[in-house]
Amino acid sequence: MVGKIATVAASVGVRAFNRRSPKSKSTEEECEAEALKPSEDPENKDGGALEAKMSLLNGITVIVGSIIGSGIFVSPTGVLKYTGSVNASLIVWVASGVFSMVGAYCYAELGTMIRVSGADYAYIMETFGPFAAFIRLWIECMIVRPCSQAIVALTFSTYVLKPMFPECDPPNDATRLLAACCILLLTFVNCWSVRAATRVQDWFTYAKLLALFIIIAAGAYQLCLGKTEHFTFEGTTNDVTSIALSFYSGLFAYNGWNYLNFIIEELKDPVRNLPRAIAISCTLVTLVYTFTNIAFYTTLSPTEVLGSAAVAVTFAERLFGWFALSIPLFVAASTFGAVNGVLLTSSRLFYAGAAQGQMPEMLTMVSARATPALAVLAVALLSLLYLTVSDIYALINYVGFATWLSIGAAVVCLPVLRYTQPNLERPIKVNLFFPVIYIICTILVVAFPAVASPYETGVGCLMILTAVPVYLLFIEPRTRIRGLNSITNSTTHLLQKLTLSVRPKIK
Repeated sequence: MVGKIATVAASVGVRAFNRRSPKSKSTEEECEAEALKPSEDPENKDGGALEAKMSLLNGITVIVGSIIGSGIFVSPTGVLKYTGSVNASLIVWVASGVFSMVGAYCYAELGTMIRVSGADYAYIMETFGPFAAFIRLWIECMIVRPCSQAIVALTFSTYVLKPMFPECDPPNDATRLLAACCILLLTFVNCWSVRAATRVQDWFTYAKLLALFIIIAAGAYQLCLGKTEHFTFEGTTNDVTSIALSFYSGLFAYNGWNYLNFIIEELKDPVRNLPRAIAISCTLVTLVYTFTNIAFYTTLSPTEVLGSAAVAVTFAERLFGWFALSIPLFVAASTFGAVNGVLLTSSRLFYAGAAQGQMPEMLTMVSARATPALAVLAVALLSLLYLTVSDIYALINYVGFATWLSIGAAVVCLPVLRYTQPNLERPIKVNLFFPVIYIICTILVVAFPAVASPYETGVGCLMILTAVPVYLLFIEPRTRIRGLNSITNSTTHLLQKLTLSVRPKIK
């Protein structure tokens, strides 16, 4: 039953699409039907379905490229601000990485047990039903993912334009226009082929890792010269709320470790490759983040780090001379890859929601090149829309706690499914100690910021509750608006013709 999650809605659509006899078709209808057939493209021999083309290396670069964006280059100040000392901040960076590994370990069992796109959305759907899953889908698809992509695209354009405006900030209109071009370019790549999208992810992940390894090497050289005066516990806070907020900042930097689960249907041999990709990626990112922070503090004081708008640039200006000009380009490359990672994985979340009937059916359509083109376009259009909002950062702050709340809910699915569905195949079986510890820590991480920032939490809760009327009016069969099917069906057929997409085949 679980293995058919992504195709239940599609099977209904296929039967409706083929309901009429071929003999009754007019010449025009025959031409339209021919246009909707899968092409003979070598990348898509079967056509009409997402294909498993991603290797273990591709999986690693998806996770690493999604986690490492601009934060580690630009302003790793949140952890230091709330811990009060360099040594305490380094402990939080390591602990946040270990905490993320525990969550990823739990997701490895869920991902190999429920092997469909959508990650925590699919797990919550299977465990708690459609209403809880829709709330997760709504806030993630309509706000968190497109807002995040718009923000990262703006960071990309800012660093590309910065060398042209060394004495001031780049013009706002130019920044947003370049961000839109970035999103549109990567939309084309992701609609063209999965292989092209993963190649972009691979190469830009290598670029950001190269930049960080350069910084780490410079820091190691400084350590050899005895530059250790800033590594103390002096000023460490004893306030529990501040410590919790420091972990909130640290965990935010690791956000993205679960992104490979969103595209598991396109991963080769997921039982073998998913846990390996998660383990390698989380370990690599934890080491890179920790050593990068150590490198920064060999040269910059805590006061300088807190006061710098771009820590990596300040660090490079101190040590690299003219080569420091390359750092903004490396940051731009890092954010470009992060935009691609968000687009690649977010489109599969839209696809999974549509396959469950909780989003328009058109988003399940797969192009002749085996890409969910309409889902990719939906993410891109929402991201472009958010580029017009004056303060999109506020939206992310309002729903930030919801992200960790939903991840915690997904981990809760693990012990619940052990009890309710003990016969499910579990290639990986996690000791229940790990999900219990993760759930407890997640509650603390969510609760303390909520107490410290009640206004933002309240606004975020109201935004989440907007899912309720949407669910009742458009999803729930007993209360949904009548006559929606005729409108959505005609729109779906039109977009099929425009994008040469078909419903996915039933496996």
